[in-house]
Amino acid sequence: MPSSHLLIIGDRAALSWVVTEQRMAFPAGRAKAARALEEGDEIFLYTTRGCFRNPTRDLGRIVGRAAIASPVRALDEPVLFGERTFPEGCRLKVSGLARFREGLVLRDLVPRLSVFPDPATWSVRMRRASLTLPATDADLVRAESEPLLRPYDETAEGYRWKEPVSG
Repeated sequence: MPSSHLLIIGDRAALSWVVTEQRMAFPAGRAKAARALEEGDEIFLYTTRGCFRNPTRDLGRIVGRAAIASPVRALDEPVLFGERTFPEGCRLKVSGLARFREGLVLRDLVPRLSVFPDPATWSVRMRRASLTLPATDADLVRAESEPLLRPYDETAEGYRWKEPVSG
């Protein structure tokens, strides 16, 4: 049975690549957790407060919904974002995106999500590549984010970043 996950993205160039390429890549230290993702799993794309390099202005948001479209595997050529190498990855099928720099503010849902047993320290659980959501949490995130999501073809271009990415 498919499960649901938050894919946590903390860099604007990486976000652009994920959205425009409809792929996800994982750093070597996260390979074991990444391989727990299975084809057909539901993904909510989450951008951290620091994703756009201004954490005092920006909020962590759920900006998209996708499904894992291929198994996570070692990539033929690792993806590079700045100095970081991402040797594992998979394909995604993005089904909806919020307008660029918009989306569901996750902080507002934290008290209602069981994946965060202590709302005061919820952000600690976000220091990873992905976070599995219990079914009831996924239902809540889906219901709250759906009105903000638009068709991929209407919104993807707004995510295109001009910074070069290799891989």
